[in-house]
Amino acid sequence: MPDPSDARQLRAHLADVQQSLESVIRDKSAVIERVLTAVLAGGSVLLEDVPGVGKTTLAKSVAALIDLKYQRIQCTPDLLPADILGGAIYQPSSGTFEFRPGPVFCNLLIADEINRASPRTQSALLEAMAESQVTIDGKRYDLEQPFIVIATQNPSGFEGTFPLPESQLDRFLMRLSMSYPNPESEVDLLLQQRVYEPSANLKPILHRESLLKLQAEVQNTTLDRKVAGYLVDIVGLTRRDPRLRVGCSPRGSKMLMRAAQAHALLKGRDFVMPDDVAELAPDVLSHRVVSRSVSATMEEVGEILRDIVSQVEVPV
Repeated sequence: MPDPSDARQLRAHLADVQQSLESVIRDKSAVIERVLTAVLAGGSVLLEDVPGVGKTTLAKSVAALIDLKYQRIQCTPDLLPADILGGAIYQPSSGTFEFRPGPVFCNLLIADEINRASPRTQSALLEAMAESQVTIDGKRYDLEQPFIVIATQNPSGFEGTFPLPESQLDRFLMRLSMSYPNPESEVDLLLQQRVYEPSANLKPILHRESLLKLQAEVQNTTLDRKVAGYLVDIVGLTRRDPRLRVGCSPRGSKMLMRAAQAHALLKGRDFVMPDDVAELAPDVLSHRVVSRSVSATMEEVGEILRDIVSQVEVPV
């Protein structure tokens, strides 16, 4: 049995991480909460929005506050799979090939502007994100736990972008939008960064072992059968809604369950409430369904999902 006092201390540190992120990324409390929920659930996050709204700063700040080994990749059209995974390098002194691991061998991988990489390079992350392992030259390499990807991308239609296929979008636990800050928060941001960059002074609050303990606690968070049924009803309605051409798969149900467990822990509870499921459903499911309208935006799909959630009876 875990020490209750130790669990309380870890949750307190987690609250400190959230507070520190909010001091750097202004007016984005909801997005920060979602990112921390994904980290606790051991899932990856796709941050999508126009350049310059703080996507990369948020990812780097998470890496600084949770003392994980991290790597950052700047995705470009000429980036190759080997640039991410690594490969065998010839050693003239010994006349042999030696494997040199790539940036993917870390705890937190920041993939900046992932949709500027070619589809071939994007797919190099599929196995790593789905199974926490990579296969190189026929040999399997396990990735150190935890392994999380925080990827940023520019909106579809920007010059030089390659849209992520559905199979890769499905590997992300959540797809989030940063959006612009409100005017007052933007003024605070300018004054705060007038002399120095606040994210550069962040110190670790949580460590790898602490995060692993919290992730194990997430898996033990109680999910009542009625709440599980509520979750399945929401997912089932996405498969029947006439506005959607493709509904959510059973994998999506599992991801929503894990996210709801992590959200409950972040809120200081050891059990999942229907509110956890309802609140997270649009962010977890929006990239796992396909609208009948080919021009539907991320926000419009989210509205459809919020409407679906409102139609499902909440268990009591």
